[in-house]
Amino acid sequence: MDNKITLTKAKQMLDSKECSAKELVQTFIDCATKKKNLNCFITETFDNALNAAQEADQRIANGNALPLDGLPIANKDLYCTKDVCTTAGSKILKNFVPTYESTVSGNLKKAGAISLGKLNMDEFAMGSANLNSAYGPVINPWRSNTEPDKDFVPGGSSGGSAAAVAAGVCLATTASDTGGSIRQPAAFCGITGIKPTYGLCSRWGMVAFASSLDQAGPMAHTISDCALMLQHMAGYDDKDATSLNVKIPDYFANLTQAGKGIRVGLPKEYIEGLNEEVMALLQKGIAWLKDAGAEIVEISLATTKHALPTYYIIAPAEASSNLARYDGVRYGARVDGASLDELYYNTRHEGFGKEVRRRIMIGTYVLSAGYYDAYYTRAQKVKKLISNDFDQAFTKVDVILTPTTPSAAFGLNDPNDDPVAMYLNDIYTVTVNLAELPGISIPAGFSSNGMPLGLQLIGPKLSEQMLFNVGLTLENAAAFPHFKAV
Repeated sequence: MDNKITLTKAKQMLDSKECSAKELVQTFIDCATKKKNLNCFITETFDNALNAAQEADQRIANGNALPLDGLPIANKDLYCTKDVCTTAGSKILKNFVPTYESTVSGNLKKAGAISLGKLNMDEFAMGSANLNSAYGPVINPWRSNTEPDKDFVPGGSSGGSAAAVAAGVCLATTASDTGGSIRQPAAFCGITGIKPTYGLCSRWGMVAFASSLDQAGPMAHTISDCALMLQHMAGYDDKDATSLNVKIPDYFANLTQAGKGIRVGLPKEYIEGLNEEVMALLQKGIAWLKDAGAEIVEISLATTKHALPTYYIIAPAEASSNLARYDGVRYGARVDGASLDELYYNTRHEGFGKEVRRRIMIGTYVLSAGYYDAYYTRAQKVKKLISNDFDQAFTKVDVILTPTTPSAAFGLNDPNDDPVAMYLNDIYTVTVNLAELPGISIPAGFSSNGMPLGLQLIGPKLSEQMLFNVGLTLENAAAFPHFKAV
């Protein structure tokens, strides 16, 4: 069997009995085994997957097939999975085996999807390159035209999820997006990824980074694949206080190209300083949408310049609070000390990596007495202004078109010891999280050295269907070669 297929194509093959679930799952297990060098997985569950495939084949034979029956996917390692190790990319959780299943991974399991394992990620989802994992970096499966032997980063924090799809290791993956961690790696790896409206997918059972920003979402080759995944990931969950109690549309069934009469906003703040390659791709995107009958409207999002500093106050503050639970007492790794304070210190020093420690210290500082109002309270006010900026823009336009990233993927061993330079990778994505909006990245072209570039569409809250439909127009026009890296 060929692994160069999309999720929707694989579903058609299973529905028509062109292949069995066991054959399909075995194909992707074989690919994952051959591509271990990419370091996509932290934990493999291949035996469990083959057993689940046999059960899926039985249901299909009996005419009781589930919506995603027999389709091999994989989960980012911050989704708690019952009886399967969940590390969040950190040594401090290296032996943590949950006794429960996250709502999102559970929803997919109930729909029949089969997990091949847990995917590598930046520790506690903190990073833009997947260089911060305690289990080593993930390698982007794409090769440069000019430096074919050079390894490139897959983006982060969902780097394992993005690389696994791009390499043909699985059909689709779960991921999470706190400041761009679905869309940025999707762009770097030439796949599609959507960050849904905040609250559309439950956060229950996800290892928390920044609770007001974290959102689950899917990554896959195409728009239709992501629509099919999100259909079964989303939904109200009374275990999550931030879950939205709204009807989930049939995203997949309602897919249709959209363009005619659509007003597409082009924010001037996202164009200033763009490099030539990304600007050229953006111009192509504009032309494709114009050809489809869309109207391009220049808009301003004046608060954009405040987004990164706002994000890097709120996210570390919430991280410092969420990660306080990892103390060596209740669960996770434990490094003993002569006193309780020394136990805490030893455990956290050994268990947390450099980037996590940096963000905990920043977060603790901005929440401390005398600085809370000066930093955190002010950041929350700016977050509201950013949201208001988008609300105003959406009175004039239906969707917003921007680049996903300021450049293509950079080299795995390129100098990266400047954390601020790394943070700038999320410059076009963090606004979406701060405003609690949906955003999608579509692979649309290449840099001069042959590495993928993506275009981002941003919509009002709960406009996922429109993003899928307008995104389908871009996808068809771009005709991106999805399986070149497989």
